[in-house]
Amino acid sequence: MSKELMEALDALEKEKNISKESLFDAIENSLMTACKNNFGKADNVKVEVDRQTCEFHLYAEKTVVETADDVMDPAEDISPEDAAKIDRHAKVGDIVRVPLDSKNFGRIATQNAKNVILQKIREEERGAIYNEYFEKEHDIVTGVVQRFIGRNISINLGHADAILTENEQVKGESYRPTDRIKVYILEVRNGNKGPRILVSRTHPDLVKRLFEQEVTEIKDGTVEVKAIAREAGSRTKIAVYSQNPNVDPVGACVGVNGSRVNLIVEELRGEKIDVIEWDENPGNLIQNALSPAKIVAVFADPDEKTAKVVVPDYQLSLAIGKEGQNARLAARLTGYKIDIKSETQAKDAPGFRYEDYLDDEEEYEDEEFSEDEIDEADEEVLDEEVSDEASEESSDEE
Repeated sequence: MSKELMEALDALEKEKNISKESLFDAIENSLMTACKNNFGKADNVKVEVDRQTCEFHLYAEKTVVETADDVMDPAEDISPEDAAKIDRHAKVGDIVRVPLDSKNFGRIATQNAKNVILQKIREEERGAIYNEYFEKEHDIVTGVVQRFIGRNISINLGHADAILTENEQVKGESYRPTDRIKVYILEVRNGNKGPRILVSRTHPDLVKRLFEQEVTEIKDGTVEVKAIAREAGSRTKIAVYSQNPNVDPVGACVGVNGSRVNLIVEELRGEKIDVIEWDENPGNLIQNALSPAKIVAVFADPDEKTAKVVVPDYQLSLAIGKEGQNARLAARLTGYKIDIKSETQAKDAPGFRYEDYLDDEEEYEDEEFSEDEIDEADEEVLDEEVSDEASEESSDEE
């Protein structure tokens, strides 16, 4: 029996990820419960379970009284004659450990003991599953589409089921049972019926984690993801940076012939991904963020977090994007409020002209020159004209 019990405990520890020590505690508690149901109380009952052999022993600690007539409670008192059968040196007032036979327990007591063990196993299993997925919170896992619950989807993650709510599903994506998909774990809650796991397919960090899986340079820290902006199912912009001048962050993320980014696009079912290089200069960063559009000029205000951008007339629609998507994602990525105008529109628009940012003319108007400085400037101009004429004559003679 002890060998079979040990094998059962080993199997539970391996399959359910439940510590064997917790199972031993459950057995001890179940035996105490059985004693209480059988004898009415178990205050003086002691349980010993050998962790190596799985052998267990039950003892009732009873006090030796003077005579058999003084035994008031058979569950706690014992006569000298009965005590001598267990310990011949027992004296009045001593505590004697009387062995109990669990085989004599009734059916109800045995059933209650079984329920205690099962309840403990369920609690430990829930705790183990909660700890496993709580460590994976804000990370991605692979799951299998199991069934539809209204408009929500149940995803089997292996040891637990997760819920993909309607709000966290990408519009336009269709799922069928047995489909394998990657999901981002938003939150893990510990409920009465076990852990409740909420996952997402729309979260921007899903794309970030996919890049960490596919791009070795991001995983080892050579390339850093600085910012990400996403409209799930349509387009994502991700800004990357490398402190190593020998490493091209954009090239590392894209891969040879787009091999790395294409795997991520495939996982996201065709979602477009723009990988741009991060730049501490806000003007350069905004210019990169608005790619693939060409930029003529960027006037950024770091204090107000606003930027005015001038693009060629034929690039205006590309810079803004379909329904303003490109400009909107660039604004999210950079944190700047971006106003885009074409060259024609910018000619008369305040804040879009170069002269709005230059004070050179005013400086020249306010500056006064002496007559000597003016004469020196005239002489320099005259010398330059004479040298130019001489060079022209020599070239004609040749």
